[in-house]
Amino acid sequence: MASVNKVILVGNCTRDPEVRYTPKGTAVTDLGLAMNRHYSSDGGEKREETTFVDVTLWGRQAEVAGEYLKKGRPVYIEGRLQMDSWDDKNSGQKRTKLKVVGEQMQLLGGREGGGGGGSSQQGNTADSASPQQEQQEQQGGGDNDGAQFTSGDDDDDIPF
Repeated sequence: MASVNKVILVGNCTRDPEVRYTPKGTAVTDLGLAMNRHYSSDGGEKREETTFVDVTLWGRQAEVAGEYLKKGRPVYIEGRLQMDSWDDKNSGQKRTKLKVVGEQMQLLGGREGGGGGGSSQQGNTADSASPQQEQQEQQGGGDNDGAQFTSGDDDDDIPF
């Protein structure tokens, strides 16, 4: 039987990333992401719930995240689920935690200085954008493979 392990997340960083290095020199960083979901209850009351997910990035993406991401900044992550397990030092019990290992990352929103956004996909970074690229990104036509992300309360209009 075939299987797929693919996760796509768009959310805001819950803390500033801190880059660490393995003994062999590979960069690694852990991000906390928060994703909001807006919906209406059966009684028509507008509600919001927040989901928190831990993401681990490796290599150049970890370095880019450490340099450009800050608490509250939006980011797009593609990756896979991974189960971590360890023995609790206090109770001696086996513990497990499901997290996301990021394989692609794209920075969303503008730069803090007011310029356009950059991106990192499989270790490649866009350090500067042309005026046309910045204008496209500000108008929602940036380099996102045609994906359109919108937020709002229009989720109730989906016909299925």
